[in-house]
Amino acid sequence: MSRTAIRHLYLARHGEASADESDLTENGRRQAVLLGERLRDSPLSAIHHGPLLRAERTARLIREQLGDVPCELSPSEPAGDYIPYVPQERELPVGSAGAMVRRLAEFPAEERLRGPELARAALARFTGPVEGDEPRHELVVTHNFLIGWLVRDALDAPPWRWMGLNHCNAALTVIRYAPDRPSSVLLYNDMGHLPAELRWTGFPAELRL
Repeated sequence: MSRTAIRHLYLARHGEASADESDLTENGRRQAVLLGERLRDSPLSAIHHGPLLRAERTARLIREQLGDVPCELSPSEPAGDYIPYVPQERELPVGSAGAMVRRLAEFPAEERLRGPELARAALARFTGPVEGDEPRHELVVTHNFLIGWLVRDALDAPPWRWMGLNHCNAALTVIRYAPDRPSSVLLYNDMGHLPAELRWTGFPAELRL
């Protein structure tokens, strides 16, 4: 029987994007640098990032802050921006089901149709203990929806519950996967590395603290 070891999965949403989402704003670049500085002493072995430029730029800025750590950048389609699960109205809370279904219908059909396949691939690639005897620490620079999807999976919540789990730009979430133990969410949407003026970007205004 093969041995498995602990995986620490670090999740970060890309830095604040420009209005057309083609690049990062100056604030977004600062956020990425500060997150990289926070992670400088973490034993990361890999940084995965989604294919969109705002995720790639964020990952590169983070990597630049890590110095001589042997940590490679790895583009990953499952780390991209898509709808991970499209629920049926009957699955959702009665009071908000209609609004939630209408909201999802606003997204491009490709994101809704191909998203579940990519979401399953993300679970297979990024979650659970790792093979071998050595613990692994990996960072995935991605988007709001995928972070919600991975967190709800770690908590064994219903598939639709990725909705409503929002994440700020360049905030940090960490999930621990240990053999023969339930997964643990160690950090969620942590912005301790960001000054006040760089916090809460990308987050619904009515939910900010």
